[in-house]
Amino acid sequence: MGIIIKPLVTEKMSAITDKLNRFGFIVRPDANKLEIKREIEALYNVTVVSVNTARYSGKNKTRYTRAGIINGRTNAYKKAIVTLKEGDTIDFYSNI
Repeated sequence: MGIIIKPLVTEKMSAITDKLNRFGFIVRPDANKLEIKREIEALYNVTVVSVNTARYSGKNKTRYTRAGIINGRTNAYKKAIVTLKEGDTIDFYSNI
């Protein structure tokens, strides 16, 4: 296990979740769709209909501070958008 890093909870994902019953996750870059499907079904006890994945590359960032210019880079990651069977849902806030 350990393929899923964290759920993706943003305004855009919340809008997609309400309309299309889709949920987003940040996953390990070497994970494939079958592994993601198996882990989601095991963790949340739901039926996954489809999995879409997208890879995002890290981007260079520059900040101008009093100490000078600071150069850095954001992390690269892989995002998985999971479509669930009608009637199934995932509650990310149940154990808060």
